[in-house]
Amino acid sequence: MNAPLPTPTSAPPNTEFNAAQLARKIDHTLLKPEATLEEIDRIIAQAKTHQFASVCVQPVHTKHIAQALQGTGVLPCVVIGFPQGANKSIIKAIEATAAVKDGAREIDVVAFLPFLLRRDVQATKTELLEIVRAARAADSSIVIKVIVESALLVANRTDGEGVIEDACRAVRESGCDFIKTSTGYHPAGGASTQVVGWMKQYAGGLRVKASGGIRDLAAARAMLDAGADRLGLSAGVSIMSELVGNEVAGNAMAASGAEKPTGSY
Repeated sequence: MNAPLPTPTSAPPNTEFNAAQLARKIDHTLLKPEATLEEIDRIIAQAKTHQFASVCVQPVHTKHIAQALQGTGVLPCVVIGFPQGANKSIIKAIEATAAVKDGAREIDVVAFLPFLLRRDVQATKTELLEIVRAARAADSSIVIKVIVESALLVANRTDGEGVIEDACRAVRESGCDFIKTSTGYHPAGGASTQVVGWMKQYAGGLRVKASGGIRDLAAARAMLDAGADRLGLSAGVSIMSELVGNEVAGNAMAASGAEKPTGSY
């Protein structure tokens, strides 16, 4: 059984979101390997202020963010096997277990890409099950997201939709909670609305996390409308500022009797 998920503020596609609702869909992310503790503390403070869903960092920072976020409503999230996913599954399982014991409440695991590229559902499940069993032995409530590098999976092939369907099946049948588009580091690219839509179509109970290249409010809106439940991005503060600016402008127009603009999250 999949682990219980934090309760999000939900709304159907094409529904306007206020700032609080959008914030609860954002994993505030800092994954560059040279990130300093001062930079980590900065995104922690930003996440607390905006009440983002989580702060997502490299495993070395797990204990620090877990302690800093305790009691804030913002979850500590950690990447595993990042960014290539090319470690042996036992190494990913050990890394995941260590992250959970250090206080992670969510983990984003990079799947082994060759299995996904050749549509080997069983091999992908076998890898993920080893990680899931290890992580859930440490904490049965851990939320597990699986990064599949969707831009790579669908590039230059005619069966892209089927590849995404198979990826969803493997992630779902291994007991994970989310399928996630991208690391944001692969040269093939990040999230696309087409792939997010396919993921939503074939999710079968999974939630969908879009990440990679989401840098402004319009991109965030497009991914949510396509079916994303969560957004992984480093531009959360600027996106929130853009949204708040739109809300202020809309309220001013409404107060003056002008028509309020539509389409903002």
